[in-house]
Amino acid sequence: MTSVLTQKPDAVCPGEKGPWITQIQPGDTFIGFYVARNPRLDPFRDPSKGKYMRLLLVDRTGWVQARIWEDAERAAEEITDSMPIKVDGVAELYNEELQVQIRRFRLAREGEIRREDLVNSSMRDLEQMWLAVQTAVKHVQDPHLSALLRYFFEDISIAGRIIEIPAARVIHHAYMSGLLEHCYELLVLAQPLLELYPEIDRDLLITGILLHDIGKLDEYDYDYDISVSDAGKLIGHVVLSEQMVSRAINVIEGFPKRREHEVLHLIVSHHGRYEWGATRRPKSLEAIALHHLDNLDAQVNRFNLLLQTAREGGKSWTDYDRMLGRMLYAGDPNGLTLEENGYIE
Repeated sequence: MTSVLTQKPDAVCPGEKGPWITQIQPGDTFIGFYVARNPRLDPFRDPSKGKYMRLLLVDRTGWVQARIWEDAERAAEEITDSMPIKVDGVAELYNEELQVQIRRFRLAREGEIRREDLVNSSMRDLEQMWLAVQTAVKHVQDPHLSALLRYFFEDISIAGRIIEIPAARVIHHAYMSGLLEHCYELLVLAQPLLELYPEIDRDLLITGILLHDIGKLDEYDYDYDISVSDAGKLIGHVVLSEQMVSRAINVIEGFPKRREHEVLHLIVSHHGRYEWGATRRPKSLEAIALHHLDNLDAQVNRFNLLLQTAREGGKSWTDYDRMLGRMLYAGDPNGLTLEENGYIE
């Protein structure tokens, strides 16, 4: 299989870019480059005062809420989602949360910014992860499943995108090479399960691991930010994955119909529940294994990212996460245990 890896950029320090989001403290005045995410106009409580703009400022270290109080209608004509902008801002606390008041802004110019400053990337070794994926594909014995995997992973134009693309905009593996990292971690997690349950069809599960999220190639766009494409918003990666794999199966001569149904079932059921986006609930041993492996990896990655952010900010607890419905314990920055801190459930 052909290597399609490119050199991962080295870590960089803020220079002309301005302070990282995680460095901004209440009372700071600063100038820097950030991505504007989810900009929208909201009316003031007094409608006669017009509207203000709310948005997130994002870089590779995190995000912060921001507001434009004056001339917001003009700002809305210039600022669109995922656009890099240069900001003159003041940081302040509002309801005990950090917020930035944007005093001035302009659109970033070509050559002023680098994507690696604004979009985070996997911290794992890309060569190691890609080698693990290549090895998994090579060891699939079923000739039809092998051909299906080679359709995607031996096509340089597809494989290059698999290596680079994020697995999400938020929630889990929401950074460059996140999809590759997610597949790699699932391959590692699957090994002890396959040893415990030899009844699992190894080739089928490996195929499901590597293809269950392949539709994310069409679900996400990325440049200076990760954004959801029109196809992602209208259709979603579960259906997109089923469509992409179905098209590939149709060009593989003699692909058994039973195998086709087994593979597609893994894709459409991997979210596990209808309310989580599955179009079928898992109905095979491989499907239930894939669902729980996928959810385990996604949730641990999600918790880990939230906890890292808290620790980098010197906090013992994360901010309240609305989707999780709770805060997470990140450990005491002074090394004290929960009991030593007087924590009571």
